[in-house]
Parts: sequence; C-alpha cells; structure tokens
Amino acid sequence: MSKRGFVIRMGGVVALIALLIALILFLEPEKPGISRAQAAKAAALFAVSREECIQYREEKGSSHFTEKEKNNWYTVYMDYLFDHEGLSEEYTESTAAAANQELTYREAKRLVGFLGKNYANRVNLNQSNQKLPFPADLWWQIYEDAAKDKEEEGLQTLDVVLYGTPNHMENGEAWICYTDSGDFRFEGLALESWVDRKIRIFVRNKEIAGVSRQLSSTVVYENVWLEEVSGGKLFIHAGAVPRQFSLPEKGMDSEIQVHHIADLTLNEGVLEKIKLKKDRIQGKVLAVGEDFVEIEGYGVLSLADNFRVFKVYGEYEEQTKANILVGYDLQEFVAAEGKLCAALTIRPFNGERIRVILMDKGFTSLFHEQVSLTLNCDAVISFGDKEKNKEQLPAGTQLTIAPGDEYLKAQRAVITPFADRDGICLNSLTRDQGTPVYGGILEIREEEGKLVLVNDLLLEDYLKKVVPSEMPASYEMEALKAQAVCARTYAYQQIIGNSYSQHGAHVDDSTNYQVYNNVASDARTDTAVDETCGKILFYGDNPAYTYYYSTSCGHGTDGSVWGGSGESLPYIQAVELREERRTLDLSTNQGFAAFIKNTEIPSFDSAYSMYRWNALYKGSTLGNKLGMNWITSIEVTKRGPGGIVQEMVLTDADGKQKICSDQMEVRRILGSKDLEIERKDGKVIDGWSLLPSAFVSIEETGTAKDGSKLFTIYGGGYGHGAGMSQNGAQGMAKAGKNYQEILGFFYEGTELRDVVAARE
Repeated sequence: MSKRGFVIRMGGVVALIALLIALILFLEPEKPGISRAQAAKAAALFAVSREECIQYREEKGSSHFTEKEKNNWYTVYMDYLFDHEGLSEEYTESTAAAANQELTYREAKRLVGFLGKNYANRVNLNQSNQKLPFPADLWWQIYEDAAKDKEEEGLQTLDVVLYGTPNHMENGEAWICYTDSGDFRFEGLALESWVDRKIRIFVRNKEIAGVSRQLSSTVVYENVWLEEVSGGKLFIHAGAVPRQFSLPEKGMDSEIQVHHIADLTLNEGVLEKIKLKKDRIQGKVLAVGEDFVEIEGYGVLSLADNFRVFKVYGEYEEQTKANILVGYDLQEFVAAEGKLCAALTIRPFNGERIRVILMDKGFTSLFHEQVSLTLNCDAVISFGDKEKNKEQLPAGTQLTIAPGDEYLKAQRAVITPFADRDGICLNSLTRDQGTPVYGGILEIREEEGKLVLVNDLLLEDYLKKVVPSEMPASYEMEALKAQAVCARTYAYQQIIGNSYSQHGAHVDDSTNYQVYNNVASDARTDTAVDETCGKILFYGDNPAYTYYYSTSCGHGTDGSVWGGSGESLPYIQAVELREERRTLDLSTNQGFAAFIKNTEIPSFDSAYSMYRWNALYKGSTLGNKLGMNWITSIEVTKRGPGGIVQEMVLTDADGKQKICSDQMEVRRILGSKDLEIERKDGKVIDGWSLLPSAFVSIEETGTAKDGSKLFTIYGGGYGHGAGMSQNGAQGMAKAGKNYQEILGFFYEGTELRDVVAARE
C-alpha cells in the first residue's frame, strides 16, 4: 500500500472513531444533576448543624436573599456558604429560582473545595462544561469519601432501611422520616422513592444532609408488630410507623397469627416472606443494661441489635428500653436465636414497689466491700437457680457476705423475710438513727468485685422511712401530709425514670434522691403517709415534679433554677410566700439587696432562723480556695426570678476572673465548712461545703488583718428555692391551711389523683 493510501485509510479510521464517540455522546442520556439547594444543605451540614446555620444568620442579622424569599428552607444553608467560601454570588444568584436549578461544574468546583481542598481536583472543570449540570452521582461519590473524615466531628454515615415518611402516618410530623436506626428530619429532600429500600444517608444532629445511593431493594423489616390481617392485606407497625402490605399468596391470611413479633422480607416494596417469633418469657425485671435485660428465673439475657419495645395494651405505642422498669413484670419478652428481640408492654405501671440502692457509710459510694446483717424474723435466702438453691434462715441468723461468697456464685443473693417490716438489720451500715433496719426484700449483687445492696419494698413502706428523714415528725400533720404527697410523687417519677436500671434499682437512699431510713420512722409520719395513701400530684396527664427545699428567703424561684426558661414546669412559679402570691421584681442588685437585708418582710417561713443569714468572707481565703490570687471583686452579673444569682464574676488581684454560671456553682464556690454564718436568731453556726442558698447580695465591707478585702454575704433561705418550702408548708399548716391548700399554693394548677384507685 502506498504511503498516501495508508494516510487516507488511517484518516478514515480516525474519522470513524470520532463519529462513533460523537454518536455515543449524543445517544447517552445526560446524567441527572443535583439542585443547588440540596447540594448547599449537604455542604453546610458537612461542617455545622442546621441549628448553627440558623444561629449564625440570626446573629448576623441579615440574609443574601430578599425579605420575601429568606424563609425558604434552603436559605440558611446557602447564606452560611456564601459567607464561608462555599458559594460565590459571582456565579450563584441568591434567589429562589437559582436555588432550585441544578448545580453547575463551575459551582461544584468551589463547593467540593469547601468539603476539602484535595477533593476539588475530582471536579473536571473545563471551558466547555462550566455551566453544565454537575452529575448528582459524582457529587455523592465525592461527598461520601469526604464524610469519612468527619465521623468524629458529628457527621454520620448511616445505612438504614427507610420505613416511611409523614405520608405513611395519619398524624406524622412534617419532615420526619422513620428508619430502622431511628427518626430523622429530612427538610427539603424527596424520600418517597427510597421507602422500603436500604439506603446510605448522611446525618448531622438528626438532620439528613442527603441520600447518596440505594444499597439494596431487598430488605428485612426486623421485629415488627403484626396488628391485623384483613382483605388480603397485612397491617403492621414498624416501630412507630403503621404500614400495610398485600399478602403474597391467596389464603395466606388464615395462616398468619396476629399480635406477634415477626421479620418481614420485602423485595422492591413487595412482601415476600413472613417469619413469626412466638417464643415469649415473663418475669420480674431485675436489671436493664446497655445490651442486656436480667429477668428473675431466667438470668441475664442479651438483646438483639434491633431490639424493640411496644406497648400493646390499649392504644398501640412504640416505647424505648427506658420503659422496662426494674422490679416489675410489665412486659412479655420475645426471644429468638438466643436473644431478646422485643419487649411487649402488656399492662400499665402501678407504682406499688420501689427499689432502693443502699449506699455505704457516709453515703459516699454505691459499692460495699462486704455486708453484715442480722435477721429479725425467719427468712429465706435464694441464690443461683432460684428453684434449687434456697435456704431457710431462722430469726437471729447473722450473715457476713463478701465478693466471691458461695451465695454469690450467680452474682446475686436475695433475702426475703417472712415479716413485712423491719426484717433485716444491716450491721455494716451506720445512719443517724444508729444501725438501720429494713423491711421488704434485700438483694445483694456482686458487681466488679464489690457489692451492691438493693432494698425492694412497697412504695408506701418506703415513704414511711422517707418522710421522717426529710421533715421533722413534730411538724403539723397537714405539713407532714403535704410532704408525704411530694415524696410519693417524686418517688413515682423516679421509678418511671429508671435511673439506676443497670444496677437493678430506681433510686439511692441519699440526698441525690430522697433521704431514706436515715431517721427512724415515727407514728405521726406513718399517719401522714397512711392518710394520703396513693395520692399523687398530676399536671395534666403527667405526674408533677414536686421539688422541695428547706426554707425560703420570702420569695421562691421557678424551674429556670436548673437551666432553661422554666416554661417546662409551669406549676412551679416565682412568687412571694404570702397569701397574695405576688411576684416581685428582684432582678437588680440594688433591688434585691434592699429585699434581702430587710429581716422584717413577712412570709410563711419568716419565723425560721435560716430565713435571713449573713457571713463574712476574706478575699484571701476565697482566692486560696479557688487557686487564684486574693479576690478583689465579686460581682453578681445576672439574677433569675425571685432574685436568685444565676451568674457571678470573681476577679483576683492579677485580673484573673472566675465566672460562675448557675446557682449550684455559686453555692459551691462561696460555700465553706470554715465559714461562720450568723442566722436571723443571732446564733452563729459553722458553714457547709455549699452556701445555704444562692439568694444572696454581696458587698465589699472593709479590709481584713492580712490586707485582703472583706466581703459580706447577705443571704436568705436554705435550698434551691423552687417548689415547696418545707418550713413554708409548716407555717401554712400552723395558720390553718390543709395539705391540699399547701400543695395548691406551691404547685399551682396541679391536681391530686389517687393512683391506688386507678390500680384497682
């Protein structure tokens, strides 16, 4: 072949290849892009949360969008990116029309660079594609790789099965979707096409940044509740989401047993297989841990990964593990493949019993090196397999049990006295009354080489040893009754709260909760408990939080004493402790100083010695306590309702500052056992590690012998100041008020209900 022919032939080949490439490009469908709004949301949430974007714009006080458009869901993300080099108004208009159009290659280069400069190179930007849509699949490939570096900073990559969206629920919350890994917000995203699919999502602070891809169209809905079969359809609850599926075979409805747990296999959203889980066990729950439940008679049982809790009596409700209350048998547990896969709450909580951890001497620890006890009546001790390992123990038996003891070979021994009250004397404990005795059941658990003691007893018996420990038995009967109702309501809340479930208890016996059995029971406090038996304060449909404290300064505070606005506890209000229940403006230092220095202001508890008090503090002593130089200035910078100190700044001689940001910190900083406190009655007492209250005014009042400044603390009251003043209740009772009136004063809008009647 001639040279010229070869060239012509090769030219033809090249032309043909070029033609084929052009044809392929022409015939290949253009890959879908991603809208600027959705890309902006993903990029912003890559760095910060939705809440931080909103806060940023509020603090800035302006938006790149017009007043008319700035409230669209995507503007907070785009505003953040405009100001943090993720977007540029040179290429991207700040308009609704532009936000809903597709992200271009030119914009993607910059936005991908916001994810990390090294990722920008993966955007192949050239002169011909600058204004072309950037492919969504490529965006999510890059995003997925970048997200791996953000896992420790709060951006999660999760593989989830999408159960449903608000379209699948009658009263579904807007923009909330439901998955096998929990509920998430998905504002601005379209998720309907992903329902019944396993997908990969990116989440920050429960907000979905985006969906990168589908992982599988075949999914298993694990541990769902089979509700009903009707008309060839199966009605289920997948967590909180009610769903319905057509049955795969005719006549299959007669084979399905409803009101059971099952695994459902779906392919492309079509039900293919149903696996029933029928094995159930029931017994008193002894402990609930992160990955186990201990059940009397069955021991410690592991939880399946997708363990669920459903309330199946009355109206169906998805619950959580926190609803599995130790000491009760409210649930039936569904077992499969050696693990618990679900708990079915089959009856309501009745609040009859409480489980109390007995702390060591001095209330310093939950754990004991050993326990020594004497039985005041006949009893039985159970250990190991409760059916085979029981011993009868006669009255007078003395036992000393330590870790590794034969009784603890199954990590638990249970002593059940035959008498209802005061059956066990714990010789290894000391309380103010001396050696304490306990009614009910004593469980001894071995945990990590130490012992945990749990007293399981009737709630009413518990209260008979709480009330005298919290209020003097000599107080007026109506005050004692008010205290009994508060204590019962508080205990009821704590049982529901299940704080010590991993140790098999609800509360401990210290001031962390309510002091129990520190002072011996008394006939008068027993009467107060008996005559209010079962009565609990409710606000609406929920038991109230009946916080109480010793003495007021003449004015209480509200729920903001523990942070927040106080609106969550509307029945606890900042009012004077007088008949009129006025609210005074004590927000200024000058106004509060005038109030607290006046010892003659009348109040229901103004007769009590801690109603007013004062103490002298040396700047050198305070500075040494804080590890600072001598304190030269103490300034109250913020007061809450009722004048309580919410923020205080201490400055030392070097200009170093210490900021106290809540009332408890104020009391810790200013408290000292070396402090001398002069009470209203003129008696001087030693201080405590906590200042009596944070209702204080602080003034510089001279110079100490060592040359440091002297500060006088003018204070009032004893305690946090929210809820019921116990001495205020006593004052009201002396004035002829009954316990219902006392409770109505301190917890306005609450209602007394009889839970005993509700149980029956």
